Amino acid sequence: MTQHDKPALSAAAIRSIVIGLMLIILLGALDQTIVSVSLPQMAHDLGGVSLLAWVVSGYLVASTVATPVYGKLGDLYGRRLMLSVAVTIFLLASIACAVAWSMPVLVLARVLQGIGGGGLISTAQAIVGEVVPLRERGRYQGYISVVYAVASVGGPVLGGYLTHFLSWHWVFWINLPLGIAALWVSRRALTVLPVPGIRLPIDYAGAFLLTAGLSVLLIAFTLLGHGAGLVEARTLGLLAAAVALLAVFVWHENRTAEPIMPLGLFKVKTVWIGCSILFISFFQVVSLSVLMPYGMQTLDGIGPDAAALRLIAFSLAVPAGAFTSGRLMMHSGRYKPLQLIGTAILPLATFVLAWLGPHADAANGAALAFCGLSIGMTMPTSLVAVQNAVPPKNIGVATAMTALFRSMGGAIGVAILSSILFALMPHALAGATSALGAEHGLAASGTVTATAGAHDAAFAFRVTLLCSGLISALAHLLAWNIPEASISSGRG
Repeated sequence: MTQHDKPALSAAAIRSIVIGLMLIILLGALDQTIVSVSLPQMAHDLGGVSLLAWVVSGYLVASTVATPVYGKLGDLYGRRLMLSVAVTIFLLASIACAVAWSMPVLVLARVLQGIGGGGLISTAQAIVGEVVPLRERGRYQGYISVVYAVASVGGPVLGGYLTHFLSWHWVFWINLPLGIAALWVSRRALTVLPVPGIRLPIDYAGAFLLTAGLSVLLIAFTLLGHGAGLVEARTLGLLAAAVALLAVFVWHENRTAEPIMPLGLFKVKTVWIGCSILFISFFQVVSLSVLMPYGMQTLDGIGPDAAALRLIAFSLAVPAGAFTSGRLMMHSGRYKPLQLIGTAILPLATFVLAWLGPHADAANGAALAFCGLSIGMTMPTSLVAVQNAVPPKNIGVATAMTALFRSMGGAIGVAILSSILFALMPHALAGATSALGAEHGLAASGTVTATAGAHDAAFAFRVTLLCSGLISALAHLLAWNIPEASISSGRG
């Protein structure tokens, strides 16, 4: 079966495939949150507290830069093969994490784990785009969003129990039975996937330039989130190097026969607008997940566990919005109205949060829930819009591009907003900046010293959230400009 022979699948076969892919996505999403509550114990056992933030950041950076490479290789060599490669790398790296004897070894193993993790979610979503008819993709993407919610809410709980009753090593050992089961189920279900009938050269130079450029860029933004100054020589040097590497990458991609990322796809209006909306959406997801619990601890004096519980409504609202918009999109065949509604609600709800301030009360919980619903509405609609706008042969790399922009939005968003926050709140404990940058969807530790004053802290949080709302308003302007197109009932 060649790449262009679309498999004619029954509803039962599609469900079987999607169930296998949901296990894969659970594996990748779980590891973004399960380690967070184990970080203090890791630091106690391994030392190297200065590297602790990179246990999380190293995984996120590596998974982000690996995403487009998996997308292109999946288009060339088949997504079943690339998914198997990603799971294998992920499991081998999990073993390395579990047996790590020092913090530098753990960080390196987490980077390797991120390289595998970068292929799990993006490849799985590309497979959904290949086997599920366009009109039904929103519904299935809604199911997948539920997996994200389970991982975001259940990951820290599972990690806490494993660390308390066993040890932090089991946070990584647990990946083995989950990963083996996911690999077995998915490989059996994916035997019907088409295999490309041609072999094209791999753009190794492009892959290197893209990986290096994005890695340096994300490291620079991560350092900003950890408290580094924008005008420091180290930060400016990293940003300059990133710009130079990415400029060379663009030059190279425009001249190679088989680019790792076909930049011509960005000439399609729907593609670059859809990716931009996803960037802003995940900018908000990660930023709110970090800033709100941190603000509740700072202003209300509650503990990190209580602050994290306040995010449950937000975490559940995101998949609820995705599921609802996916069903509506399936029935109407249109995505633009849903994007307009979602991107309109998000800045309004964020402005309400800025007005209220990050407190642990019912009003904030309701505003956070509206933020989650609106973000959820943009996720399947933007992904399906992009997949609907590209030729079938480019679905893999286009899906990987959406995943890349999502990850970059999260990493850059928390760095920018945390930098604004601590610039306005200079009396915050220095350790809090490291914790804030390290967390991904969970509360950061640290309180404002008494000399800072509650008024200054409240003002800093309100201004930061106001900036967040203004950025989210850009998504609504973009949504007005996305071309309206009816979703066909075919597979793209």
